[in-house]
Amino acid sequence: MKYVIVLGDGMADEPLEALGGETPLSHARTKTLDELSKSSEIGMVHTIPDGMKPGSDTANLSVLGYDPRLCYSGRSPLEALSIGVPMKESDVALRCNLVTISEEEGLAFEKRRILDHSSGEISTEDAAVLLEAVRAELENETYRFYVGTSYRHCLIWDHGETIELAQPHDHLGCEIGPYLPSQPDLRTMMEKSYEILKDHPLNAQRRREGLNPANCCWFWGAGTKPLLPSFASAHHKRGVMISAVDLLKGIAVGAGMDNIKVEGANGGLHTNYEGKAAAAVKALSEDAYDFAYIHIEAPDEMGHQGSLEKKIKAIENIDMHVIKPLTEGLKAAGEDYRLLVLPDHPTPVRVRTHTDADVPYLLYDSTRPVENAYHYNEKEAAMSGVRVEKGHELIRRLFEEAV
Repeated sequence: MKYVIVLGDGMADEPLEALGGETPLSHARTKTLDELSKSSEIGMVHTIPDGMKPGSDTANLSVLGYDPRLCYSGRSPLEALSIGVPMKESDVALRCNLVTISEEEGLAFEKRRILDHSSGEISTEDAAVLLEAVRAELENETYRFYVGTSYRHCLIWDHGETIELAQPHDHLGCEIGPYLPSQPDLRTMMEKSYEILKDHPLNAQRRREGLNPANCCWFWGAGTKPLLPSFASAHHKRGVMISAVDLLKGIAVGAGMDNIKVEGANGGLHTNYEGKAAAAVKALSEDAYDFAYIHIEAPDEMGHQGSLEKKIKAIENIDMHVIKPLTEGLKAAGEDYRLLVLPDHPTPVRVRTHTDADVPYLLYDSTRPVENAYHYNEKEAAMSGVRVEKGHELIRRLFEEAV
């Protein structure tokens, strides 16, 4: 038996008037999921422990069977693992987003507004050039910068503090003053990064091309070196992670899972969906792995952008270009499999950030299909009456382990 999780990041949402009371998930054309739902367990799961912030870090840990209350030490340290950052016990890792803030002439830094948390989903190549300019002027023995993926990068703070820092995607359109760090060094570096980046030739070129300039570093997600129990020892499964996002790749490193790199996978709407499905089928059918975790970032990014049309398109892409070839490929390879499909958390287009509401899941067993009257969406999953209170226990249903 092979086991697969397809995780549509931020895929869940709210009923929207523009869709006649439907959500993007229920409105999207999802022929494969509609067919699977007839033979699957449909239910709801609470992935964010009460009192914890709704983030892809805590939520994906839950989905992978880790209780965030016991093993979560911050988001950025997990990403640091992914990009091979050496961390001492005394280090604190912070996410360093390259963001777009407003550029009104003569306006004080703290009065500027945050316009785009991803600088138009900037490429890693462009981001590396800009981060090098920041590093050349701001890096020292205490603060070290490391290139990650797209707009997501890392700052290591020697003998740092795990202080509360605002997530940029929570405050789009807002003046940045109330959300700047209280720690003087971090605040100063953010302000200096704006002066370094706003007139950088690469940003001038981006403006000419109609792209958002990546004109400021934004620090958040502080945490210490993580220690995750081995996934293999916990579940007796050889697991592989297929994701374009450093956070997920870092979780895999910490859990002792392998990462498979898929060319063209970038965490955006126009990612290599088919390549991710093909990589999973290949890994599972060659008997190298028992379990594959396919993570797709696109619905979350479209939710942050507040784009209803693009979020629906991302969901349809997952259905057509991930789940369809995945199930067909496993069937063609003669593999029995159990498939779990779900988001990690909602990212409603109305609020453009994460919420901690329950999310719908679909659990399918190719050897034991069940009769089911519910479709896979938020409303019908809630109507099913099936609810998993502790998100980290859902994976036991996938592996048919005793809870």
